[in-house]
Amino acid sequence: MPTETVIAIQGLTNRFGKTIVHENLSLDVRRGEVLGVVGASGSGKSVLLRSIVGLMTPSAGQITLLGTDVLGASAADRAAAGARTGVMFQDGALFSALTVRENVEAPMRERLKVDPVTRRALADLRIAMVGLPATAGDLYPAALSGGMRKRAGLARALSLDPEILFLDEPTAGLDPISASAFDTLLISLRDALGLTVFLVTHDLDTLQATCDRIAVLADRRVLVTGTMAEMRDVADPWVHAYFHGPRAHAALAAAEG
Repeated sequence: MPTETVIAIQGLTNRFGKTIVHENLSLDVRRGEVLGVVGASGSGKSVLLRSIVGLMTPSAGQITLLGTDVLGASAADRAAAGARTGVMFQDGALFSALTVRENVEAPMRERLKVDPVTRRALADLRIAMVGLPATAGDLYPAALSGGMRKRAGLARALSLDPEILFLDEPTAGLDPISASAFDTLLISLRDALGLTVFLVTHDLDTLQATCDRIAVLADRRVLVTGTMAEMRDVADPWVHAYFHGPRAHAALAAAEG
């Protein structure tokens, strides 16, 4: 049985002045998979994510998110599709003046009609789901370690019980132990909640540990998609260097060991 496509991108073009970041880019994301998006600096990984979630408007192309034409739909339909997704930006992107609990409650305040007691209980559940202690709910972002901020950002992304989770460099800046723990958490949440995950990363360990498929951005488009093993057979010079370098060998050895 064919797997449902929950994100379909066709002919996407993104320009900033005279600079063309994407040109005629196409990509499908399947329900239930973890798709890792990689590419050289400046290849437009985060720009692609922001285009899908509606934070920027492409110059051309079509994006279908959970059956909704993101670029052509009404504001109400776009908002309804957006409510079925969660986004975690780099370093969590938490509101510094709000506690962790208040950060997690923020999307609920906007989207859900629930009383404060229920909203607090739902936020505390999300905080527990990402492995943070109950006491973290009362802390402000400045009091958190880097790993805790990432988990708090993930809790907020899960606030509305999304179908699709967008993660932008979730393990960047973490020590290897914390990064590995985040990878394990991500897979457990994907399996428990039935999530689809769109993961922008440069972390080869994360790619090896979490991703069902990988999409490589190069030359303004998706150059190739496939599994980690399939990436090692791609002849393109950048792809070969990326997936055959010392860090790639270390990630593969760790996975096999």
